[in-house]
Amino acid sequence: MTNSLLRGPSGSLASSASSPSTSGRYPAVITRARATPRGLGVSGPAALLACNVACSGRPAARRVASVVTRSIADGHDAERLKDCDVLQLETFLQAIRERNQGPSQAPGEVFLVGTGPGDPGLLTLRAAQLMATADVVLYDRLVSDEILQLVGPSARMVYVGKTAGYHTRRQEEIHELLLAFAEAGALVVRLKGGDPYVFGRGGEEVGYLAAHGIRVHCVPGITAAAGICAELGIPLTHRGVATSARFLTGHSREGGEEALDEAVALAADPHTTLIVYMGLSNLAKLASQLVGAGLDPATPAVAVERGTTPGRRVVYGSVAELHELAGRAGLRTPTLIMIGEVVALSHGWQGWAAAGRPLEWNEASSYPALKLSLQLDMGAVGGKVGAAGVEGEGKKRARRGAGSRSGEEQAGLVGAA
Repeated sequence: MTNSLLRGPSGSLASSASSPSTSGRYPAVITRARATPRGLGVSGPAALLACNVACSGRPAARRVASVVTRSIADGHDAERLKDCDVLQLETFLQAIRERNQGPSQAPGEVFLVGTGPGDPGLLTLRAAQLMATADVVLYDRLVSDEILQLVGPSARMVYVGKTAGYHTRRQEEIHELLLAFAEAGALVVRLKGGDPYVFGRGGEEVGYLAAHGIRVHCVPGITAAAGICAELGIPLTHRGVATSARFLTGHSREGGEEALDEAVALAADPHTTLIVYMGLSNLAKLASQLVGAGLDPATPAVAVERGTTPGRRVVYGSVAELHELAGRAGLRTPTLIMIGEVVALSHGWQGWAAAGRPLEWNEASSYPALKLSLQLDMGAVGGKVGAAGVEGEGKKRARRGAGSRSGEEQAGLVGAA
């Protein structure tokens, strides 16, 4: 165990103890506040950070050197590798409030931004623009390090990731953080893996903020089902084979088990492609329910860990045997499961079968290296495209009362897949 101290303006201490996480990307961090938020001399989002997980997402000290080059783009401050501490956050919020003071002072706006399944080449242009111009970025565990490189160097980053059995912050606390940042006048970007409205709890965050008078915009992302199926060559629908596709969560909220069981039973349709998110831990039960509801045990299936990323791992098999195969391979979350006859149409399945059905078969589409720099002025929606810097909602708002940011912060998309 490693211990770190977070000192508030009053000299009070909040102690955090961290240990390696067995299921997340970063060490789990549990903070024990030795004083109340008032005792720490902070309030609002800073108090939430102090009393919950002030440094969550920050790798252990011995790992920092190896992570910085992959996680931080040129110009970023390595000290804010994954999160800002309480003092940095309070100073930042005060600067935002002062920047926005004036007769026309208004609350900031929040953008829920989907980052897709992991490959930075699958980001939307609007997502890249907002990441480059944000004041503060709250991001999930499923947002890859390569994508985080596109966050502007001046942005403050707050990790709010969740994994099974461990949440750095409860959903209610995330709501309060978003609201506090927006009320200070910041341009807030909430990064989510995949699409915010596909098992991303985006609707809950929109509802909470809208009820408090905050404007919220959603930027869609390529959901994991679409991105990973495309990578593996699996059509979600195919004439004569699959007439529909169904997205299903593999776990339910407390008290919702019966409704989930009913949904699984309805999904046992040989003409439907079933895509299961967050279902690895319940795969044995899921397969048993599907077969019990009439699905052929030999139905082709595949489990894909970290699809569209360099860490992709793929396990093919029948629906009846997939749980045992995935266990032998040691697959971990995030893993997407696809079940249906369309799986057998892919080159991956066919290559796997021809090779004697090995435990893992990671053959997939290989995209050309991403070398792209864009500076487009799209104007208003439906406007003409011109040759100018990218400047949209986020850029214009960030300039209010503070002048333009430096040219290096212009929103562009530059990266390598």
